Amino acid sequence: MIGMKADCFRVLLVARQIIIGKALSALLTADGELDVLSDQRDVDEAMLATQRPDLLLIDLDTFDDINSIVEISKRASPHTKIVVLTSCALQLTMQRCVASGVDGYIVKDVLPAEFIRACKSVCRGETYFDPRLAGELLRRLRAGAPAMDELSIREGEIIRLIAFGLSNKEIGAQLVLAEKTVKNHITRIFSKIQVTARTQAAIYAIRNGLA
Repeated sequence: MIGMKADCFRVLLVARQIIIGKALSALLTADGELDVLSDQRDVDEAMLATQRPDLLLIDLDTFDDINSIVEISKRASPHTKIVVLTSCALQLTMQRCVASGVDGYIVKDVLPAEFIRACKSVCRGETYFDPRLAGELLRRLRAGAPAMDELSIREGEIIRLIAFGLSNKEIGAQLVLAEKTVKNHITRIFSKIQVTARTQAAIYAIRNGLA
């Protein structure tokens, strides 16, 4: 186990990129109120059930299905709070994470001090959602804005890159996906938003704030 502190908020960290996991672990453990129990590459249901941490912190950028992660985590440890850390500053992505049941959404360009403050706030039973995105989300909810077609987080990333004019090969290189996988994602995207061409998909992305 990494953490050995007493009377601290207990954190289980999940990041598939080792260097990211180690950097986050060092940042969290440097704070006297946070204790990193373990730095994992994937969500470990057995460890969650045994350790029952105060906070599960997930680097969302290398995960595709936040709904499954939240479902597994809440089943194993219902009282554990869940925070996602991501480079995606899209309001729609945050909205989907909120709908899945996460307790916090932190964008990676946040200052370290704000990152620590956000984690501790969620541990105390509050919520934290990037204020740059949360304001627009609240306005949409209050206005009763209609829900958009349910694209996954990965599909949202791909349609955004389509709108930027990237080819399937370029999208694959940027997201570290095989070109065939990108093509399959695009087929599903077209079906969900009922379009038949990349230009139409790009227009959809721009109109719905994805690009």
